[in-house]
Amino acid sequence: MNRRTPYLAATLSFGLIALLPATASAEIIPGGSRGESKPSAERNGHTLTSRISYSGSTKGTSGKSSGGFAPTGNWTPPACWYEPRSPAEFKKSVEDMYTTTVNTPGQHSYAKTAAGQYRDMYKDGKYKNYNLDKADEGAFWVSVQDEDRWDEPGAWSCSELPFWVEKGKAPQVKNSVTPEVLAQLAYNQVDVPKTEVSLAPAGNTKVNLPTWAWLDEATFKPVSVTASLDAGGVSLRSTVTATPVSLHIKPGTKDATLHPGSGECAFRGGHIGTPYAKGDADKTPSCGVTYLRSSGNGSYALQATLTWNVTWTGTGGAGGTLPTGTFGTTQNITVQEIQAINR
Repeated sequence: MNRRTPYLAATLSFGLIALLPATASAEIIPGGSRGESKPSAERNGHTLTSRISYSGSTKGTSGKSSGGFAPTGNWTPPACWYEPRSPAEFKKSVEDMYTTTVNTPGQHSYAKTAAGQYRDMYKDGKYKNYNLDKADEGAFWVSVQDEDRWDEPGAWSCSELPFWVEKGKAPQVKNSVTPEVLAQLAYNQVDVPKTEVSLAPAGNTKVNLPTWAWLDEATFKPVSVTASLDAGGVSLRSTVTATPVSLHIKPGTKDATLHPGSGECAFRGGHIGTPYAKGDADKTPSCGVTYLRSSGNGSYALQATLTWNVTWTGTGGAGGTLPTGTFGTTQNITVQEIQAINR
């Protein structure tokens, strides 16, 4: 299998080996392939993975993961970013990469040359022995990719070679980790409950009979994720909080009347809609739909999409808002004609 590391891909992209064929960067060393699902530094010792950790309502922790919470519009969290490493940590990663490259049987000579040139920059070039004598003065900042998004073009846009930043100074490159960037990365880890609304009647209803819709107040409440980074002498925290604000209903057919007419049911008093109670059959629900035509032998796909407002707070009193997120599900509704008997 052809594999690459982010470091060598960046090295080649900057023309250190300008005459290499375009396929060279895909054949450097074992350790992580573009398109491979989850490369692991812990597994192979060569591919850098992020030092950022996440806690709270993260994907997979609730047992009822949405798997589809997504920002509105065209914005997406970064697929790659820069974070710090101490000189000793950086030296180990480069030396491990170099050793593996030159000792891999059948490795191309240009791959070995590239690895050697890359190593020389930090060992005997500009930085002199990886700046080990300046360990208390700063850190190397390196590019890291979202392990779940390696197949996206944006994952390869952080093409700056590892660079030195003095302690107390901010890196002057896009997507270097700040409290805000950390919040954006936490956004991508938020897990929200599946948007399955309670319906009355449930699943089967009648033409011209209001169908009530509501959400369980205990389930749909604000959720938070905290992202933390402690590496290279840098310590940052950011917490993202998603708060449900409205539910939008699409009945799955034009032959229906929405309640309210916009189909947008807002949160009021901590809940959306009003649970159906015995004796409410003739009332108009605060959130729901009345179907005007039978679904025949099939059903209508009622789509319920919940919108969440997203805010964040971070180290040093930083904070703000991020794009709203949505998650929707579809429920099949069978609508029958009301049968009347003439005597």
